[in-house]
Amino acid sequence: MKRLALGLALSLFASAAFAFPVTVDNCGVPLTFDAPPKRAVINDLNMSEMAFALGLQPEIVGLTGITGWYKVDAAFKAAQGAIPELAPKYPTLENLLAVEPDFFFAGWYYGMKPGGEVTPDTLAPHGIKTLLLTESCIHVDKNRPAASMDLLFGDVEKLGKIFGKEEKANALVAGWKERLGTITAKVGNRSGTRVFLYDSGEDKPFTAGKFAIPTAMIEAAGGTNIMADMQTSWGNTDWETVAARNPEFLVLLDYQDAAGYRKLIDFLKSHPAMKETDAVKNNRFVALRYAELTPGPANIEAIDKIAKAMHPEAF
Repeated sequence: MKRLALGLALSLFASAAFAFPVTVDNCGVPLTFDAPPKRAVINDLNMSEMAFALGLQPEIVGLTGITGWYKVDAAFKAAQGAIPELAPKYPTLENLLAVEPDFFFAGWYYGMKPGGEVTPDTLAPHGIKTLLLTESCIHVDKNRPAASMDLLFGDVEKLGKIFGKEEKANALVAGWKERLGTITAKVGNRSGTRVFLYDSGEDKPFTAGKFAIPTAMIEAAGGTNIMADMQTSWGNTDWETVAARNPEFLVLLDYQDAAGYRKLIDFLKSHPAMKETDAVKNNRFVALRYAELTPGPANIEAIDKIAKAMHPEAF
């Protein structure tokens, strides 16, 4: 019996070892790993939740870019455990090198800026491989497809492949797709509700464009992002354009600070143009957390929330 168990263990080890090297697409550039990373740093709330969903905590030596922006709930704290936060906002090179990582999961404007101190090119000489959040690729590669839910599914599958957790990643994605299918079946042929996502900003609203995952989420929930022609992922537009497109429904980003999403809806109700839009006049909106509106495991539940608020009769 012991011999059988030992043989099985060796067989499993060998099959895992033979799975490497693996290569994944990284914003159009191949990124190869000869073995699973052992000392990972993960940036931002949504990417940390992806890593936690795959059970990667034993390989994570630090998180960055969380408490400087958001409040975290008890579930996130429990999943984080003793993993330290190395920087509350964007990390410096010094922050990262202090923990001797071999892997960094971040994105453009998700912990890194093109030409900044921390980029894949500045980390590579230190033996650190950087996986880029696919949603952020538009900032360095303009030849990207419009947003789809593959921004979530693909990145989780990549993480699974890189860390030798393909089975777990595939199971997660299959479960999410099944749940999404249930939601879209209930939504049925309801489509085209004009939706505006309001993140922040008073002089100019910050919102989601063609390449941001909320555009795909809104569509799955039976709506249309009125700013889906904006040729970026996240960026600024102007109130005149938003008001002229007359949204029927709002998605408000709730940063969960003292005023929360209420400050956004209160501002819209006082804005001379926006207060005349159907969404504001009819008080039709849903408030969602940052982790629900950036690529991550919370996206599917968020689509359900949008769909239920937008089409209550279907649920």
